[in-house]
Amino acid sequence: MKRFLRTPSPSMVVACAALFVSLGGVSYAVATIDSADIVNGSIRNRDFKDGTLRGQEAKPDGFGPNSIKEQSLDASKLKQVPSAAQAEGVVRQAVVSDVGALVRGRGVASSAQTGTGQYQVVFDRDVRQCIYSATLGDESASGPGTGQIAVTSEASNVNGVRVLTRDSTGAQANRSFHLVVSC
Repeated sequence: MKRFLRTPSPSMVVACAALFVSLGGVSYAVATIDSADIVNGSIRNRDFKDGTLRGQEAKPDGFGPNSIKEQSLDASKLKQVPSAAQAEGVVRQAVVSDVGALVRGRGVASSAQTGTGQYQVVFDRDVRQCIYSATLGDESASGPGTGQIAVTSEASNVNGVRVLTRDSTGAQANRSFHLVVSC
């Protein structure tokens, strides 16, 4: 029985050559690059495959709370983290008494009663593009009052929120309230 060996097609020759070159490059890198060729601090966590680092490769204080020495930090060079600006907006809140006095709050510059059932709460930044949420609620541990509440932007102040409170019949009435501004 005769066997005929055909010559490989040109595409098979190119594919085999590419395979040998690619395998040879990896072998060359493994054989010639060692830890002395890597600059300290140039390899990041994402460069490692999960599960490939063992305890013996890491320095004892290389991870966790002891990885950065406080003496090496310069607070004057630190800036706000980009996502912290978004988180900062969520914390603007106010608890206002029925006479317009600020009981407690965060990011509030002032609060005032401007008329019967009408209040103005001014925050420490522009809140025009924010979301306002208010509810009637007592400033202490006693039960909340009954009635209605509405909020809107203060036309005369970009940092202000206007709050209107009413009793159960719909007549304007002084009520304490809780206000949250989310930007």
